[in-house]
Amino acid sequence: MGPVDWVIFLGFVVAVIFVGLWKSRGEATHGEHGAQDYFLAGRGLTWWLVGFSLIAANISTEQFVGMSGQAAGWLGMAIASYEWMAAITLVVVAFVFLPTFLRSGIYTIPEFLEYRYNAFARLVMAVVTLVILVGVPTASVIYSGAKVITGNFQGTVIRGYDLGNITVGCWIIGTLAAVYVFAGGLKACAWADLLQGSALIVGGGVIALFALWYLGAAEPAALIATARNEDVTVARLEQAGAIERFWELNRGPLPAGKTHMVRPLDDPTVPWSALVIGLWIPNFFYWGLNQYITQRTLGSKSLAAGQKGIVFAAFLKLLIPFIVVIPGILAFNLFHGHLHGDAVNRNAQILAEKTPDVYRSLSAEMKPVASDPRNQEILARIARSLEATPPAAAPTQLYTFDATFATLHPEDAAAIAAFNARQLAERVRADQELSATALPADVAQWNSGLVQAARNALREGVAVQQLVAHDYDNAFPTLIRELLPVGVGVKGFVLAAMFGAVVSSLASMLNSASTIATMDLYRKLHRGAGQFTLVTVGRIFVVVFVVIAMSIAPLLAHPRFGGIFNYIQEFQGFISPGILAIFLFGLLVHRAPRMVGSIGLVLSPIFYGLLMWLLPQVSFLDRMAISFFAILVVLGVITFLKPLAQPVELPVNPAMNMESSAGAKLFGLVVVGLTIALYVIFW
Repeated sequence: MGPVDWVIFLGFVVAVIFVGLWKSRGEATHGEHGAQDYFLAGRGLTWWLVGFSLIAANISTEQFVGMSGQAAGWLGMAIASYEWMAAITLVVVAFVFLPTFLRSGIYTIPEFLEYRYNAFARLVMAVVTLVILVGVPTASVIYSGAKVITGNFQGTVIRGYDLGNITVGCWIIGTLAAVYVFAGGLKACAWADLLQGSALIVGGGVIALFALWYLGAAEPAALIATARNEDVTVARLEQAGAIERFWELNRGPLPAGKTHMVRPLDDPTVPWSALVIGLWIPNFFYWGLNQYITQRTLGSKSLAAGQKGIVFAAFLKLLIPFIVVIPGILAFNLFHGHLHGDAVNRNAQILAEKTPDVYRSLSAEMKPVASDPRNQEILARIARSLEATPPAAAPTQLYTFDATFATLHPEDAAAIAAFNARQLAERVRADQELSATALPADVAQWNSGLVQAARNALREGVAVQQLVAHDYDNAFPTLIRELLPVGVGVKGFVLAAMFGAVVSSLASMLNSASTIATMDLYRKLHRGAGQFTLVTVGRIFVVVFVVIAMSIAPLLAHPRFGGIFNYIQEFQGFISPGILAIFLFGLLVHRAPRMVGSIGLVLSPIFYGLLMWLLPQVSFLDRMAISFFAILVVLGVITFLKPLAQPVELPVNPAMNMESSAGAKLFGLVVVGLTIALYVIFW
């Protein structure tokens, strides 16, 4: 970055922290409502603070790295369902979930479970939520934020600290987020989110505009290599503008086309069945029952303010695919060569660690370029792997790859397939022998069949690693690095917006984790604790949790996690079906017995874990759907056999204005209509 970029970047970061601390400076910590002021902003958030804070807490590098990367890969626009279905989900949350939560006056989502079910259900959800929240999304947001930011600071050293180092980036991001959460609580987060939420939408829009401009100016002969549409020609691209080029390159029949929302039933990530059932489960869990999101709505000054803020956030969700998903697709069109180079580095680390002899035998094009200074850390890691002593007992290591990988590396792909066959020897045989003259696509198909046969026959006896043709998680960082001009302030602003998105989401998670730990765990053990003590304990938890997350985050750089977006979603699957099931019963089935809360929470990881073991080929969204309905059946049977004699009476917060907003309801219907229209356009 140039001097102007640095000034804007640092100025924005300082301004965000200053505004958050300044706006929260009057919050009480000793008085009657100290904990309410710190953890829920005194229940005084206006609708526009709620709306922007929801978006800023949600949108982070999980989207700008993970979702953009999925779009650059085979999913394309299908991944936008996470955003557009969220718009409808938010409208439902505003008018079904929120009234019950605000009326009861709860601080946390686990607290509701004690009122509706029992203390055990609250304890289980609080502990599980804390473990997942700190270890999964908090750590992954720190890592993916560092991945975006450090990618632009390769080789920049300040006072001996390399800003291009992932570990350094993780600790910088975590520390800055913890500062204003520690000092100002939720109110500091909400005001900082107002700036950061606005900036990330503008910053993402800037990237999208630069990518489209670059697409319109690019050489058609270079673009044609990324076409999913078999009918497109260089001559047609020469006559087309940027938007027309986008459609020409990426439309096409399923499963190749990237402009479709619908994916085949065998798609491992978002099959069409997930649009019907599976994707609704993480959506309702995330937007209605996830503490670090719902804490913003619990801080609303009235039901009407909360409903207006949620519906406003629902409208903003409709914009996100245009600044995240489409740029991800464009990143592959424009810079597939860069993403291939990143994949070579990723694959090399896997091969060197798991099977050093295979790594040594491969061609130079499968190894990092030694003359590139950005590869020095990777080369050092590979050198350590090659020198390490292999474990005495380990499962049989196999590798899988697709036709694109085999086409780019035909000789190496054939050698890896032969290695897999030797590893399995007489234990597993392919249906037919691999011909020496087989085409790359045939090699990939043969190898996939062999690996799947080994999985079915040997179960725990094999370990499988995916070798990729392109490192899609680097799609958005590549756009920032390659497209934005240096020295005029644009790059500084966009990086500040991305950094703000990371810090905002991280701050929200730390604030929520601190609230759960304090109000659901500490206060239960120390019932006489005063308001000042509760706030102090909450601040201590902020420090503890950020240190844990910063320690975990650099470990996610390891290729075994297979993409940051998958890492987050797969882990959420263990808890979200059960939590959603018991909350639906708690809200809608008034005579459901108290025991179903505990049973649903315990069954969720058991069912999901069994499905992962028995049906590994099934999409995680479909596994979540199966788990969810299985739990509903169990809870339904229990309710039928032992219904409550009288419905449970929930507490009431008399200070909350519970008048609903007619305007929010009307605008919510408009948002639902716009969502349906977008699905029609991109279906």
